[in-house]
Amino acid sequence: MTTIQYEGLNIELDEDGFLKNFDDWNEKVACAIAEKEGVSKTCPLTKEKMEILRFIREYYKKFSSVPIPRFVCKNVNQPQKCEFEEFPDPLTAWKIAGLPKPLAFGELFDTIEKRFK
Repeated sequence: MTTIQYEGLNIELDEDGFLKNFDDWNEKVACAIAEKEGVSKTCPLTKEKMEILRFIREYYKKFSSVPIPRFVCKNVNQPQKCEFEEFPDPLTAWKIAGLPKPLAFGELFDTIEKRFK
């Protein structure tokens, strides 16, 4: 487990950088994880990024899964490939949104890594 400090917060992450407690997430936590992942050097995150992250979280709360990127973009009224324009890959968006590590994390990461290289 890793603890990162950000603007007075102690944020607990697992060994792969996923937030330990789903309910600890807020915009500051998103900023801290985004900085750690190299997605953003400034906070607050853009309106577009936050819309995507909030939608992913709400969808996850309701369905216990993550929506496909095209569905995300449609529902936040952004261009079709918005998730790929705002984040390096969907797994990074998942991390910044404070979602738990996927069960098949190794397989998922390998698949995403191959797709984006």
